[in-house]
Amino acid sequence: MSHFPTFYLFFITGFEEPVSYHLLQTSSFHNHSWVHLSSGWLGELQIHRWNSSSDAIIYLYPWSRGNFSNRELVDLERFLRVNSIGIQEFYTDYFMSEDPFDLQIATGCELHSGKGFLGLKHVAIQGYEFMSFQNKTWSPSPEGGRKAQKVCKLLSQNQDYTQRLQRLLSDTCPRFTLGLLDAGKAHLQRQVKPEAWLSSGPSPGPGRLLLVCHVSGFYPKPMWVMWMRGEEEQQGTQRGDILPNADGTWYLRAILDVAAGEAAGLACRVKHSSLGGQDLVLHWAPPSALGWILLAVIVALALLTGLGFWFRKRW
Repeated sequence: MSHFPTFYLFFITGFEEPVSYHLLQTSSFHNHSWVHLSSGWLGELQIHRWNSSSDAIIYLYPWSRGNFSNRELVDLERFLRVNSIGIQEFYTDYFMSEDPFDLQIATGCELHSGKGFLGLKHVAIQGYEFMSFQNKTWSPSPEGGRKAQKVCKLLSQNQDYTQRLQRLLSDTCPRFTLGLLDAGKAHLQRQVKPEAWLSSGPSPGPGRLLLVCHVSGFYPKPMWVMWMRGEEEQQGTQRGDILPNADGTWYLRAILDVAAGEAAGLACRVKHSSLGGQDLVLHWAPPSALGWILLAVIVALALLTGLGFWFRKRW
């Protein structure tokens, strides 16, 4: 197992640990035909896709090749191709009676400072854990039953495959991951400031308001947002999931259910690494009476304009 000093990890990545690279593969057998879908993920960023028709890796970013040579990448593609063939043989031997059949495999490594890289391979069948591989050992899961025990025993006897998989997890994957982090440093360490705005959601009930704080367009992903009254955090704040935007940035919203008479004085506070310690603070301001009057005037003018066009067309 490789070991890397803590300072090297953060100098190269700027990431919170652990830093991981995982290859996710889903193989489905339905109506006597196979469909294989594979993707490569650096943390939560997809950087590779597998073209099953050409048996080649598709690199989604210019730096997705890391610092591997073309020969090393070809060897990696060859291993993935052999792995896909092995999946079909595995299915034929043990699950031929099942159609449809779904197999999920996660293979990769995580970098922990002080511990080096921890490599792991998980196999799930029909959505339940079947077996795993770590430190040269195949382990059946309880859900896999006797069939998983038998498969693990047979794989353990195949020393060539076991040793090659161990090298992939303990050597190839760590080197590839560190190369990716180095090559993609400018992209991965970028800082994009968030935009924030407030709105009200559907009323939770009579005399109550649903205050919504939207935060969008930020990178990296870690984000803190909270409804506040002065310096006091409002414990009723509910954060949604952090969702991806199409441009690779992130979106988050925080909502607060309050009595209408208690909304005055509330504010949404946003903290993010891109803000340089200068928090965004948005104060809740209910629509003023003047705002409602202007809205009514605009609606009335729109109706009058529409009636004018209708009469002109009719006469």
